[in-house]
Amino acid sequence: MNEKITNFRQLDIWKLGMEIVFGIYRMIQKFPREEIYGLTSQMRRSAISIPSNIAEGFNRFHTKEYSHFLYIALGSCAELET
Repeated sequence: MNEKITNFRQLDIWKLGMEIVFGIYRMIQKFPREEIYGLTSQMRRSAISIPSNIAEGFNRFHTKEYSHFLYIALGSCAELET
């Protein structure tokens, strides 16, 4: 039986995005201190952007808006990978 998703926290993709955030935060603790304002800052921002845009898009009223935010999240994935 399929239940309707009523909250972005129910989305598997949002949950995965949050796992990425927590993983990145754990990983960058091992980075050299001199990277704290460079690479680590950029990685944190791009990581948190993924679930944030999924959540924001879910709360929009139109599918086109939701798609726009999902594409932004996808861009953040590419940024983080880079």
